[in-house]
Amino acid sequence: MPPAFEVFTAFLRLGLSSFGGPVAHLGYFRTEFVSRRAWLTDTAYADLVALCQVLPGPASSQVGMGLGLLRAGGWGLLAAWLGFTLPSAALMLAFALGLTQIGSMSGGWLTGLKVAALAVVAQALIGMWRSLITGPLHAALALGTAAVLLAVPGWAAVQVGALLLCALLGWRLLESSGTAAPLPIHVPRRVGVAALLSIGGLLALLPLLAGLHPALALADAFTRAGALVFGGGHVVLPLLEAATSPRWLSHDTFMAGYGAAQAVPGPLFTFASFLGAAGSSGLSPVLGALIATVSIFLPAALILVGVLPFWTALMLRPGARGALDGLNAGVVGLLLAAFYSPVLTSVAVRGSARPVALALLAYAALSLGRVAPWLVVVGCALVGWAAL
Repeated sequence: MPPAFEVFTAFLRLGLSSFGGPVAHLGYFRTEFVSRRAWLTDTAYADLVALCQVLPGPASSQVGMGLGLLRAGGWGLLAAWLGFTLPSAALMLAFALGLTQIGSMSGGWLTGLKVAALAVVAQALIGMWRSLITGPLHAALALGTAAVLLAVPGWAAVQVGALLLCALLGWRLLESSGTAAPLPIHVPRRVGVAALLSIGGLLALLPLLAGLHPALALADAFTRAGALVFGGGHVVLPLLEAATSPRWLSHDTFMAGYGAAQAVPGPLFTFASFLGAAGSSGLSPVLGALIATVSIFLPAALILVGVLPFWTALMLRPGARGALDGLNAGVVGLLLAAFYSPVLTSVAVRGSARPVALALLAYAALSLGRVAPWLVVVGCALVGWAAL
């Protein structure tokens, strides 16, 4: 099987089954590509996650792109993005066209999907804690980061600042922990420079060209949203609403699409597919969805490729391993905070122990039974539909 096709099929399976949002996606990725396929080590995976957490754009999609790049180069990056994004983008386009009905947003099947995400995140959190939290200072950084993010939720600047502080403390206090190994992802420096120049050129030129054609106006709005947001899908909503409502669609339509985006697998940034299709931008719905989807994800790919060569060089400097150890501890803290909110709080128990029991069974299936995550997702959805 060609490497790029292997990447595409692996990510397509995840794109069809990865419910639960970006933090859950990181858990699915770790289970599939670290534990099952052994494409990279736990430490290398954590380093990639740490890098993507401090870059603008959708972190889970950037991690997926990095995994595809590791496995099959540039074609692998494209294959990973296509496989992971295509299912949810197609569903959001279909929703915008009125061709599908996904049912109640509060049905038992949706609770089952949330329970599956809870089990996946718990498995990833426990696995990463065991691998990366090797001493009391690591634990202090992880728990401190979780406490800060839970006390001040919803602020991307706080999240990035907490992670950078962990890196600084790691550099100063964990400096003797060894030398850093660069990520096993090779990108020539000239390619990185070209990628950074490309994203800079897009951000500079698209506003000047936006008035020439509706397609350029749409590309401008979604490229800026994808390039200038930290913190993931939910944080991009204000930028998208300011760019599209009421210019291209009403607030009610915007919120209807956002509700649908919560109920589909894959990255939340495919909300752009709905907006591009549902908006009255002067383009056909399919073309509008295509331009919006590519435009919102393109900056993430260019920024990742652009930063990787310099990140690798930075990791070879003295003290880099300590800084990265501190940053990884902060990422574990980030996962810990996200495990509570929104993952744990989204599972509405409401006096019933059934969701808790299902979560325990799902976790046992993942960690003890070695059941594939997509089967656990399907099983939880069916049990939720029948019994929750």
